[in-house]
Amino acid sequence: MPHPIMFSDDDQGLAELRTIALDFPGAFEKVSWGRPVFCAPKMFAMYGGNVKGTGEMRPMPYSLLIKVDDSDRRALEQDRRFFFPAYMGPFGWLGLDFTAAKVDWDEVTELLDASFRLIAPKKLIKQLDER
Repeated sequence: MPHPIMFSDDDQGLAELRTIALDFPGAFEKVSWGRPVFCAPKMFAMYGGNVKGTGEMRPMPYSLLIKVDDSDRRALEQDRRFFFPAYMGPFGWLGLDFTAAKVDWDEVTELLDASFRLIAPKKLIKQLDER
């Protein structure tokens, strides 16, 4: 059974996120697990996620999930806007809650760039660097 769609095209921050994420070389969007996922060709970002609290899952529908380098993780974890996403957190991912504060789209661009560089093939990273 497929996952139900868990977003709307007019959700907070999704249009802005699409514009930034789809500008990376080879980037494309697909729907996985009912959410927009940005790939190149592997997933480097996802819109929306969940956080597991004390025994129950809490949706974080207006958020960005990104792969984070270990050297950046500690600093980001200290920021209340970031959360440890269910399922993906143990694999090096963090979430940025778009509702926790005004979204800094320059920061989002930097986070996406870092995540892209951890996931994308060298050929696409080279194309990015040549821009």
